[in-house]
Amino acid sequence: MKRYETNGTCSLAIEYETENGVLTACRFIGGCTGNTQGVARLAVGRKVEDVITLLKGIQCRNGTSCPDQLARALEAEIVL
Repeated sequence: MKRYETNGTCSLAIEYETENGVLTACRFIGGCTGNTQGVARLAVGRKVEDVITLLKGIQCRNGTSCPDQLARALEAEIVL
């Protein structure tokens, strides 16, 4: 699993895996458990580009959110 250290959110990190452009696993470390579990379950099985489009820019506090941080992690993956 890859690990993305979050910034500006209650969650501390996101662990995730992708395969052939699809998010295959996702787990938030910390944060609001019900919300982060829900986001992870809804995102797994979707194309990475679709997850980014759906979640990028969602605001909670500090100009970001846990879903936005997942989008940022996946964007960084695409750049690699």
